[in-house]
Amino acid sequence: MNFRNTTFGALLLTMTLASPATAQDLFPDGTPISDWFTETDPVSSETLGKTFVITAYGVQNDSTQLQTEKIQAVIEEAHRNGGGVVVIPRGTFLSGSLFFRPGTHLHLQEGAVLKGSDDISNFPIVQTRIEGQTLDYFAALVNADGVDGFTISGAGTIDGNGLRYWKSFWLRRKVNPKCTNMDELRPRLVYISNSKNVQLSGVRLMNSPFWTTHLYKCEYVKLLGLHIYSPYAPVKAPSTDAVDVDVCSNVLIKDCYMSVNDDAVALKGGKGPLADKDENNGSNYNIIIEDCVYGFCHSVLTCGSESVHNRNIVLRRIHVENAQRLLWLKMRPDTPQNYEYIAVEDVSGNAKSFLFVKPWTQFFDLKGHAEIPLSYSSQVTMRNINFECDVLFDVNHSDQYFLRDFTFENLNIQAKKKPEIHTEYVENFSLQNVIINGKKEY
Repeated sequence: MNFRNTTFGALLLTMTLASPATAQDLFPDGTPISDWFTETDPVSSETLGKTFVITAYGVQNDSTQLQTEKIQAVIEEAHRNGGGVVVIPRGTFLSGSLFFRPGTHLHLQEGAVLKGSDDISNFPIVQTRIEGQTLDYFAALVNADGVDGFTISGAGTIDGNGLRYWKSFWLRRKVNPKCTNMDELRPRLVYISNSKNVQLSGVRLMNSPFWTTHLYKCEYVKLLGLHIYSPYAPVKAPSTDAVDVDVCSNVLIKDCYMSVNDDAVALKGGKGPLADKDENNGSNYNIIIEDCVYGFCHSVLTCGSESVHNRNIVLRRIHVENAQRLLWLKMRPDTPQNYEYIAVEDVSGNAKSFLFVKPWTQFFDLKGHAEIPLSYSSQVTMRNINFECDVLFDVNHSDQYFLRDFTFENLNIQAKKKPEIHTEYVENFSLQNVIINGKKEY
């Protein structure tokens, strides 16, 4: 999906031209943004080797009969033949977990639907990564581990068929209000781990039972022109984050539409008092999210809730409609966290909260440790923003975290509630050309 041909696209292009050159060339810590981030043409599936159209191998166009084994056999055939592109043609194909092998790719033609089973028994339990932990849990619908160069492309749809899972989750919550995300057993839509040079382009990722796109320990990943959606009404799709970036570096999310019943982009990395000492955990750095459009979501960009260290995070040239929060720093009191060098710039639209920073205590667990670890957030810049919100500065002071070196610059904000900015909550808070409700306040 290319938003440059839409009204929003014209707006984003205008903001691009108005942006300072330095914002395009440097990460927030001053290091250069490499040319890799500017190379945004989708890879053509025709260049990736032999094509393996699944219907040529006995897979049936049938939305009711499970085709998992037959589709997996096509993936294995492609792998044995030195790699190639597994093609889903027009039609609907019902499946449980699929596991892509080195050298293989997935392409969905226009009108193609890879539909996930709504029976959890069709998703095997494997060692995986979920909610900041490495443990045994259900595989996703589409899985690729250690598959360098992996691509998902095309104009088709991966549909998680999540309605039955969502209803079951909310029913369980009625019986047990303390039910966690993982107590109600449900798969993710796409899980890619331990892989380099990954690209997802063009496809629609819809109706995931749980997280939609989860990247773990990946490097050089591009998500281009994706349409990621799950509903918040009439049945809420719980915890269907659009993109979870978990211990990754050099990630570009560009020209995407995201509307989900949780965070749009969430930066993960681990949780617990010793999370920074666990080799399964780690940092996210050099992450750029640009030229995207957002519908309903809990937050456009979230650090947390399972997050240890995020550095050089750029959110720019975006339009937001009906989000709960623009930037959310989840300060988890049972985990040492450091969120630094974050830039949010060239933004239009609306959300309930502009900046949201508060202790996040859901499922709090010090695991027997007596002391709450201190967390930090620093070098956070929000600039060149024309925005409507209920609350501008939705921030609580807390002894559990330390905020330093925040900048609000060139903001034109319409705020419904008292637009007070508590500068005393942040050491070295710079406010420049901040207009609130038509009046220059700073």
